[in-house]
Amino acid sequence: MFLTLFVILLVMWLLGLFAFHVAGGLIHLLLIIAVISLVFHFIRGRSAA
Repeated sequence: MFLTLFVILLVMWLLGLFAFHVAGGLIHLLLIIAVISLVFHFIRGRSAA
């Protein structure tokens, strides 16, 4: 679940950064949330799925 969330947020971040030029601080918040979700995915491991 966290890996899927990471991918979705990363894609949204890339679209916002390159396609729509959304405000800098807000679009980087998506990247921070995506990285946090990826870290949680690796901390919890696959057994918690």
